[in-house]
Amino acid sequence: MTTETTNRMDLVFRKLKSEGKAALIPFLTVGDPDLETTLDIIKEIEAAGADMLELGVPYSDPLADGPVIQRASSRALRGKVHLRTCMETALKAREAGSNMPFILFTYYNPVLQLGLDKFFSELLAHEISGLIIPDLPVEESEEMRRRSKEAGVNFIPLVAPTSSERIARIVSGASGFVYCVSSLGVTGERASFHAGIDEFIASVRRATDLPIAVGFGISTAEQVQRFSQVCDGVVVGSAIVRTIEEVIPLLENSATRNEGLLQIREFVAQLRP
Repeated sequence: MTTETTNRMDLVFRKLKSEGKAALIPFLTVGDPDLETTLDIIKEIEAAGADMLELGVPYSDPLADGPVIQRASSRALRGKVHLRTCMETALKAREAGSNMPFILFTYYNPVLQLGLDKFFSELLAHEISGLIIPDLPVEESEEMRRRSKEAGVNFIPLVAPTSSERIARIVSGASGFVYCVSSLGVTGERASFHAGIDEFIASVRRATDLPIAVGFGISTAEQVQRFSQVCDGVVVGSAIVRTIEEVIPLLENSATRNEGLLQIREFVAQLRP
């Protein structure tokens, strides 16, 4: 059972801090292009040097996600992938030998449909270390934070550059790490970031002792390196999901499947700060 003292995520951040390193945190949409391939991709991402992994639950109205992840969600939803499927995939990956902490990235409606009691028992049963719910505002998150703390599952808030008046409140009940949004708007690859990003990260640093990770729009090794100098973790999502999308024809052909998986591994490996 996960507890606050043995949460895999906390142990990973502690180890990386002692080594002077930042965590590489990829994101993928579970079930894109199918569940069996997702398990294979998880293996490749871990082999490429990822420290922990965000598992995106496909959702029909993903308000925080740009077109690349929206398309991935659509592909996964056609395969009938849902919240419990994603948690089952995490446990299957663990049983297959994965040691990474898994972070469930889900919108709030699927959680409500499952019910909070069932949801948290399932998180523990499937060895989920962290939870991100991008459409749950801090004003409505008290019960979720309390239950997360009781379960020893890290509740990870999103903090945007526009959150300056509310940063202290947003991070007050957080655990695991604080997710700083590097750009305004939805997810997606970008060439530049919010003009005041460094001061924003510094203001979040002043408000919390937790590790800080930055994401939204980070897609190149240079960008990962840049943010790893000022943060404890860097999240890369759309660029990895796009890479998966580009190699789907290879993944769907048994003769070229390994080539497609290797391209995903190599893309993630070159991001390593």
